[in-house]
Amino acid sequence: FKTITGTYKGKRITVVSTGIGCDNIDIVMNELDALANIDFNTREEKPQLRQLELVRIGTCGGLQPNTPVGTFICSQKSIGFDGLLNFYSGRNEVCDLPFERAFLNHMGWSGNMCAPAPYVIDANAELIERIAGDDMVRGVTIAAGGFFGPQGRELRIPLADPKQNEKIENFEHNGYRITNFEMESSALAGLSRLMGHKATTVCMVIANRLIKEANTGYKNTIDTLIKTVLDRI
Repeated sequence: FKTITGTYKGKRITVVSTGIGCDNIDIVMNELDALANIDFNTREEKPQLRQLELVRIGTCGGLQPNTPVGTFICSQKSIGFDGLLNFYSGRNEVCDLPFERAFLNHMGWSGNMCAPAPYVIDANAELIERIAGDDMVRGVTIAAGGFFGPQGRELRIPLADPKQNEKIENFEHNGYRITNFEMESSALAGLSRLMGHKATTVCMVIANRLIKEANTGYKNTIDTLIKTVLDRI
């Protein structure tokens, strides 16, 4: 991970470039939290919690007609296909269990031992208000455990459920619809909740399979999202 700390408009900010996937976020979150809240001399937890504010900036795939290429989506909720939070104590206390059950039933995964065990986690409400403002979509994001099969992509290996993405796009619960795919937001929000930090994810849509559009030159435009987040964090 490449890490740099500096100031931007008087604010002290650390930027970390991670790899792809929730396994990377597991390392990043635990090590950042250790730097802030563990005394390396005594190897004990510090008496006073130092709360961190974390915003992931990335790219994603849009899943609804209102999330075309170029849309900025702030992840209000994340559905973790990765299963990472299931390995930590306190997972049920921080997750949206009714939403989880509704999603499992809709996907036909309840009682299926071969199916994923997704968790649903809310990002920090205050951070969402500050970062999303009134010009970003506040979405429900699936953090996939892979780039191909878990996101409904098929090359030579057939999908276990060919209708997986169709079900995801049609899912609705208490007015929420799933807006996008990415690969890290659930671990970031979930571990932050368990550790007492604030976190959310903001992504720019670079492809939307529902309306069949993509932007291969997104690296020239994501700077706008980066600057927006830096100005608001």
